[in-house]
Amino acid sequence: MLYVAMTFWLLVIVFLAWGVHQLWSGMIKPRTVNSILLPGTLVAQLGHVLGLLVTGATVSNTTLYKDDDSGEPETTRDAKPRIPVVGPVIIGLLPLLACATAIFFVARYLGDPMVDQMTQKSVATALPSTVAGMWDTLRDQVTLAEHALNAALEADTTSWQAWLFMYLLICLTVRMAPFPGTMRGSLGAILLLGLGAWILGMIASSIRDTIIGGWRIMSLSVAALSFLLLASLTIRGGVGLIKLLAANR
Repeated sequence: MLYVAMTFWLLVIVFLAWGVHQLWSGMIKPRTVNSILLPGTLVAQLGHVLGLLVTGATVSNTTLYKDDDSGEPETTRDAKPRIPVVGPVIIGLLPLLACATAIFFVARYLGDPMVDQMTQKSVATALPSTVAGMWDTLRDQVTLAEHALNAALEADTTSWQAWLFMYLLICLTVRMAPFPGTMRGSLGAILLLGLGAWILGMIASSIRDTIIGGWRIMSLSVAALSFLLLASLTIRGGVGLIKLLAANR
């Protein structure tokens, strides 16, 4: 069940990040959003390029920040890796893993006290099998978002490390959303990763230990993105309601 839970939460992270990015781009100019997320874009883009190089694919049309109204990064669409099956998986996963690795180091060196508070409750290592368990999981999501907010409110406002940690955490988690045109490839890569981890886990127990070791970063990412999504939905709904009331005065 651990491998199924890992796959599920990775998919949740991708959809949460994509949802937050879409909401932000709908409220303010996409170019501004992508400018704010530039550190995360850089890390994800480096992961993408590394995946291309490792698999022997052609690197072309790769841009960190397009000079148009969107300001979106541009990636190599038709990469044609030389490694069949595994190649596209590596290319699809490395941007996500690059952001996760960066979050690990940012959390370790800048935000350890805040991370402890944000991950008081970790995401479940086994998916619920009942309706009641499903509702418990949803409540846990809200609790994770609450812990993320509390950690931010109780942070030392005089510490530049705390501010830098929160900024980089936002950039890196939101940039776990696939680049434009790569959503299906990224989702397929996550599913294949879960399957591959399950197969290897039956052979080597170290795979399971590695996954458990990274669960804290998984929980941190879900906590941050859950809060960002709830906050973004609240703001978007509030602004929409005000506009609606103002139009019907």
